[in-house]
Amino acid sequence: MGKKRRKGKKGKEEVRRGPRTVATNRKARHEYFIEETFEAGIALTGTEIKSVRQGKVSLQDGFVLIKDGEAWLMNVHIAPYEHGNRANHQETRPRKLLLHRREIDHLHGQATQRGWTIVPLRMYINEAGRAKVEIALVRGKQKFDKRQTIAKREAERDLRRALKHAY
Repeated sequence: MGKKRRKGKKGKEEVRRGPRTVATNRKARHEYFIEETFEAGIALTGTEIKSVRQGKVSLQDGFVLIKDGEAWLMNVHIAPYEHGNRANHQETRPRKLLLHRREIDHLHGQATQRGWTIVPLRMYINEAGRAKVEIALVRGKQKFDKRQTIAKREAERDLRRALKHAY
């Protein structure tokens, strides 16, 4: 996927600004039952936000850890900024999530129960140009649950195909 470009005021090409999804965690939707979602801000350094805006983020192995009343995003890979200097960021450092105290307490209470965890679903840039992470409280799927989900998806696809050909 290339960058969306448009002509600016003086005829120069610019990278499109505004709300857009930067990265999604498709594996999470396959591996877990999503129970509840939250929107969280994320504290990033200068070179990190530049890499995020370029879309160089991987949420695959990411998870959220609640420690000392703070939420931390762990194992999320943000590639080093191409034009950064020696002060470039570490790729997988823990990043602080910005949530309300009530939300953190609720997440902590739920995540300490057996079988529950918190994972990032997608990272996006909102209308104001801020990086946000959609996190979810999830329960792990067993192998038969995954098969059931796949079977349901295929049945719906077959039904849509049959309806499409009927008209």
